[in-house]
Amino acid sequence: MNLHRLDLVSLSLFSLVVRSGSISKGAALAHLAVGAASKRIADLEAALGVALFERHSRGIVLTAAGTALQRHAQRILNDVDVLSADLSDYAAGVVGVVRLWANTSAVTQFLPAEIAAFTAANPQIRIELEEQNSDRVATAVFDGEADFGILAESTPLLGLQTVPYRHDQLVLVVPNGHALAAHRSISFDEALEYDFVSLSRGTSLAKRLEHATESIGRRLKLRIRVRSFDAMCMMVAAGLGVAVLPAAAVRPYLRSMGLRKIELAEEWAHRALLICARDLAVLPKPARLLVTHLTGSVNAGVLR
Repeated sequence: MNLHRLDLVSLSLFSLVVRSGSISKGAALAHLAVGAASKRIADLEAALGVALFERHSRGIVLTAAGTALQRHAQRILNDVDVLSADLSDYAAGVVGVVRLWANTSAVTQFLPAEIAAFTAANPQIRIELEEQNSDRVATAVFDGEADFGILAESTPLLGLQTVPYRHDQLVLVVPNGHALAAHRSISFDEALEYDFVSLSRGTSLAKRLEHATESIGRRLKLRIRVRSFDAMCMMVAAGLGVAVLPAAAVRPYLRSMGLRKIELAEEWAHRALLICARDLAVLPKPARLLVTHLTGSVNAGVLR
């Protein structure tokens, strides 16, 4: 087996042949003559010392070796695409890319203004932000999909290092005219008399709500689950239930949707958001700069 004879053009052609189901169609997609494509495939098989296809009148079928090569070829070609994108960033003056994953609370309440300020001061750094639930954020950071993440304090941390980011306060949201609308503060137990709108199962907010309900031996009258804070507010405004939401996240909808927010008396309604990373001290410089921007000087010692 001579892996030194492998080249990206042949791997790309092989991938196109697999995708199209025939060498002639793959050749057309690669803008090659059929004869030239056939020779490249034959040279690839010779270099690897195995047959990659079973050839039939109706087309080709992958052998076991061909299936294995397809898996590796796709990974290699994807990595080349990422490399090309990264290098094009450098050519355009971008000196770094930060992959940040964060939960909905952080994305909705805090990150827009903070990232805007950071990119204005550091235009050469590009931030790729992905919104996910807290459990998925932790997994992405652990697996290296994200440089660092922002998640709720109750999330299983998988051994990740954390520093404080922000605190938020959870409030009960009801429509104007609701039986509870005149209250400034209530106990969660009082709210459980009504139907609830919640986020998708598995989100940190949904888990917190379920745990709070179970801890007092009650049952949550869950009427509907949705995927976003604004969808929750829309459902509440339509009279489909009440909801527990971060106070800052619901603020823009109070007047426009005719909603009221009511403080919850319980301690669990105050929660912390954390920045997490496998090792904050060895983050790439662009990521460390962003973490420093997000946390201020409080955690500077951790980031040296």
